[in-house]
Amino acid sequence: MDRQLIPADVPFDRRVEFMENYDMITQNSGRLMLFAGDQKVEHLNKDFYGENISKDDSDPEHLFRIAKNGRIGVFATQFGLISRYGTDYRDVPYLVKLNSKTNLVKTGQMDPFSNQWLSVESVARFRKQSSLKIAGVGYTVYIGSEFEYKMLQQAATIVNEAHQNGLIVVLWVYPRGKAVKDEKDPHLIAGATGVAACLGADFVKVNYPAEKGKQSKEIFKEAIAAAGRTKVVCAGGSSTDPKEFFQRLHDQIFISGASGNATGRNIHQKDLATAVRMCNAISAITFDSKSADEAMRIYQS
Repeated sequence: MDRQLIPADVPFDRRVEFMENYDMITQNSGRLMLFAGDQKVEHLNKDFYGENISKDDSDPEHLFRIAKNGRIGVFATQFGLISRYGTDYRDVPYLVKLNSKTNLVKTGQMDPFSNQWLSVESVARFRKQSSLKIAGVGYTVYIGSEFEYKMLQQAATIVNEAHQNGLIVVLWVYPRGKAVKDEKDPHLIAGATGVAACLGADFVKVNYPAEKGKQSKEIFKEAIAAAGRTKVVCAGGSSTDPKEFFQRLHDQIFISGASGNATGRNIHQKDLATAVRMCNAISAITFDSKSADEAMRIYQS
């Protein structure tokens, strides 16, 4: 592992553990395939039940079955789900999401604020008690919200406390609030990755930027540069055509310079067998540097 990836706030006696967690979730590739399963709070049940969504997805255990049978780097979800199902899926690497909010309260009513649910110490204690493969923690910050100062303070504390315990930190950083005119503005996305770097995150998850007249894969390079030694992963977004998804992912990594992906709906809304193939195809690009066409063949196999 590149020693530049070990932050100075990781104690000497925790550095081996930090490196082991990092290598586990990146499969020694330096890139992250994060299977995102935090939407049961974020998007409520509309992402798990309805038209064009497999009936498998109505059961929370579907997420764990996918994580066990598919090739992933880490499965990110809330503490409660891991506590309820994790002991039946001990081989899965977990990332505990420390905050979440529903989408019921719209920005027009109140700027977004996602408060911390529990402490890093609680996660560290649970890891020791359960012997589960808890490799890291995650937290969402909404820059541009009038409550950003609270989330920034919580995020900074979480990063430091996680590193003190040898845990990896992934920050979700989204421009959002009444002050934000365009959430996918390339400069704002780059600003978001820069904020994550200043907070000391190991990885930052952002939305893919959009700008008229330019290819996102080129303008996304600004966000990669702004992040410095914090590695950037892109949100998968809503379900889309697999071939288009694989090509976009390939471009994000091998043209823009991203270090992986964080994918939820494009995986879990499918039946188990198809979702597993989707994981394997995404991981082939992310970990093995396969082409979009090779990933498509894995998905169709």
